[in-house]
Amino acid sequence: MSSYRSAIDKCMKKGLQSIFPFVIILVVWAASAQIVFLLRGVAFPTPWQTFARLLELLGGDKLSNISIYVHIGSSLKRWLVGFGIAAFLGVAYGLLAGRIQWVEKATARIPQMLLGIPGLAWIPVAILLFGIGEPATIFMIAVSAFSPIAINVLAGIKNIDVHFIRAARMMGAGNNTLFLRVLIPAALPSILNGLRIGLGTGWRVLVAAEMIVGTGTGLGYSIIQARWTLDYTASFVCILVICMIGLLFEQVFLKQLEKRTIERWTLTAEAE
Repeated sequence: MSSYRSAIDKCMKKGLQSIFPFVIILVVWAASAQIVFLLRGVAFPTPWQTFARLLELLGGDKLSNISIYVHIGSSLKRWLVGFGIAAFLGVAYGLLAGRIQWVEKATARIPQMLLGIPGLAWIPVAILLFGIGEPATIFMIAVSAFSPIAINVLAGIKNIDVHFIRAARMMGAGNNTLFLRVLIPAALPSILNGLRIGLGTGWRVLVAAEMIVGTGTGLGYSIIQARWTLDYTASFVCILVICMIGLLFEQVFLKQLEKRTIERWTLTAEAE
């Protein structure tokens, strides 16, 4: 009975800890809306107005003459395509540079230099290469997300405990076996961490890119269009949806994938 009650208390405590940050955000948001209205006389959308508008849009109301589901779908497609390109190139580069020393020496500074370039700085390059439209947005996502992925994968390969490599060599592991069965599994935490950072970076760049080089659809495009129509509540809805999608992918998908992958590898290592 005491263990059952302890489990319930633990679940309640964990639930409260999860909810508390959202409560703080809602309180600050609501207070900010009141302060702005009192000081400037400007109608600042409250959380309740924003949630009500979200339900209206989900129920069929149009946003920039298009369903919000179309905007969300367009943003997700651009994001996942851009991130997929960045993930493929970043992981491939990190593994190659981690395995071949001269490749690392010749190119390791390139991802570091790219990492220091803000995503929006790629706008003129994207426009010159692809013009205004979806390819420019995908390019900006891919080039911004590539660096953190490549750097983390390379660091994961380079920082592997040398004792693992020596033990594998003593057991007769060849280069391919060493790479596939030792280096990559041992570097998985860094690889997954790089993917998480790249995913978040790509999402932020997506929204900004849609505001400037986007055409017709997307959450970023909807935010900038809401400014011209003075539908600020709709723009707050887009911001809310952006936060929810980013949180969903970060906490529910990638974080759980990282946790389960690391746990599985640890159990395998212990079993062996």
